[in-house]
Amino acid sequence: MKKILVTGGIGFIGSHTVVELQEKGFEVVIIDDCSNSDEKVLDGIEAITGKRPAFEKLDLKERDKVEDFFNRNTDVEGVIHFAASKAVGESVEKPLLYYENNIGTLVYILKELCKKNKASFIFSSSCTVYGQADKMPITEDAPVKVAESPYGNTKQMGEEIIADTCKVTPSLNAIALRYFNPMGAHPSAEIGELPVGVPQNLIPFITQTGIGLRDQLSVFGDDYPTSDGTCIRDYIYVVDLAKAHVVALERLLAGKNTENYEVFNVGTGTGSTVLEAIQSFERVSGKKLNYKIVGRRAGDITTAYADTTKANKVLGWKSEYSLDQAMKSAWVWEQKIRG
Repeated sequence: MKKILVTGGIGFIGSHTVVELQEKGFEVVIIDDCSNSDEKVLDGIEAITGKRPAFEKLDLKERDKVEDFFNRNTDVEGVIHFAASKAVGESVEKPLLYYENNIGTLVYILKELCKKNKASFIFSSSCTVYGQADKMPITEDAPVKVAESPYGNTKQMGEEIIADTCKVTPSLNAIALRYFNPMGAHPSAEIGELPVGVPQNLIPFITQTGIGLRDQLSVFGDDYPTSDGTCIRDYIYVVDLAKAHVVALERLLAGKNTENYEVFNVGTGTGSTVLEAIQSFERVSGKKLNYKIVGRRAGDITTAYADTTKANKVLGWKSEYSLDQAMKSAWVWEQKIRG
């Protein structure tokens, strides 16, 4: 049984990936500082899989503690690195927080992996590295543009750091997964998106507004050059996304990668506007959503959706859930946690 470290493993995407890893027979150890997550998520993971993953509450910004962890866990064969601050708007307001948390922690982990005879590393990247791409859908060959936000910049810099490290470290194999807009919850409703405070992402804000926790949803701008004037995003079901991480990790562990640093887009290949996401919620919930059009938000791009051809062909992975199916799971989860 191969031992895998999942950083940020009780967060939204991390927890769903831990479930998929455990169901594939991997031994999982989680590191999380609980700054944007809750230890109760471990109960949900255990309820789904029948096994509680090992967990250490640890701040990856403390290099000595990262070093100590790897000294105590010499049998870790792979790392899936989710731990990062992730809100575009917040990153514009607090850039130094994002650079410290997203770049420093990555460097400390890579330094430890470089000491190993062989290591596999999956990086949680983002379609934000493309900025406002010139063509849709976005392929992996699309140019990486000047970042629209410090968050996007940390993902660009993170990829560059990994690529540079792989060039001089043959023992390190890495894949960056550039994913689009994760949403939804596990079909069991045992785990789902659990933002601390006011949600920074659209879908939990929609469901929280739908259930009455928020008075109103703000739609940032209706004057973009799209079908209804609102931004277009590629909303991918979180379990589909989690499975992509497992497939990518298995590719590295089996030595099937053609280079020691590879990049894949992970999305559905379909773009939906903000208003279409709202309409999806209204369909699956039977409720009218209270929303208001307000001014544009700093750092937002107009359109982003994936060309998933490479992931489909090379990884043998593709998304399975529709927007309505994913939205339904998010709504069931919201009702459960507020019940």
